[in-house]
Amino acid sequence: MEPYNKEPDHKEWKLIEKLLGQAQAEQRKSRRWGIFFKSLGFVYLFAMLYLFAANRPGDSLAVAEPHVAVVDVTGAIMSDSAASADLITTGLRDAFEADNSKAVLLRINSPGGSPVQANFVYNEIRRLRAEYPDKKLYAAITDMGASGAYYIASAADEIYADPASIVGSIGVIMAGFGVQEAAEKLGVERRVYTAGENKDILDPFAPVREKDREHVQTMLDEIHQQFIGAVKEGRGDRLKVEGHPELFSGLFWTGERALSLGLVDGLKSPGQVARDVAGVDEMVNYTVSGSALDKVLKRFGVSVGDGLGKSLGLDAGAPNIR
Repeated sequence: MEPYNKEPDHKEWKLIEKLLGQAQAEQRKSRRWGIFFKSLGFVYLFAMLYLFAANRPGDSLAVAEPHVAVVDVTGAIMSDSAASADLITTGLRDAFEADNSKAVLLRINSPGGSPVQANFVYNEIRRLRAEYPDKKLYAAITDMGASGAYYIASAADEIYADPASIVGSIGVIMAGFGVQEAAEKLGVERRVYTAGENKDILDPFAPVREKDREHVQTMLDEIHQQFIGAVKEGRGDRLKVEGHPELFSGLFWTGERALSLGLVDGLKSPGQVARDVAGVDEMVNYTVSGSALDKVLKRFGVSVGDGLGKSLGLDAGAPNIR
């Protein structure tokens, strides 16, 4: 019997070297392809950023023809939404500053939102109207212009709506939940520590104290009066206050009924306002919808956590005018 040879012969070494060389070549090829695809991804990302940035008329588009400058107010009016005061007022400034914009049209489809954000936009509209007295600002309500959205609209020179639009809802709401009894049934013990006797006001795990209820109601009444004052200042004598105590009760109406109450000036679509009221057929959208980077990141799902938090009500608690 021949002894077992533990050492590979010359041919086996050549085979091993060849296999190792092929493995290294494959690794180098994989790295090159990885670098290529990463580079391609960055090129795509920057191309998308450029395209999104190029969509803003106020930055990159000089409109040569006379036109009506449109700014949209769509969805909830909140600081972190597409209808935030920062985005709306930036679009409005671009619209007023544009050389060939003959009028500005605020196209509204919103149920309302933050009274603070609405007031920011209201004040900026008043300022811009004073700075550009020759350019009218019209508000056109489509499906809905309620509460904070109507707050904003009331700063316009004139307001228009569809006969079936929802208009009004001049009121303030602050809502929450009380889970004290449910926690007791589940055997959940609430442990909260505060510095300041009122820091735990409206704790959902504790019964509502009467002094807390009165404090919150006083605050809501103050915001309501601010809202009413803004609407009265914006609408003036057109508002049918006498004989209509329900006007500031939080109720809302169709556009047709809102016309009889003086909440709107006519029943027209945004296109009809541009053609028939402003006298210009061309409409150019000056709406600012966030930075290009924000759009790209949201497209890739970065805002999922934020959206989940909102859907669970984790950002609730602030007053809303709706």
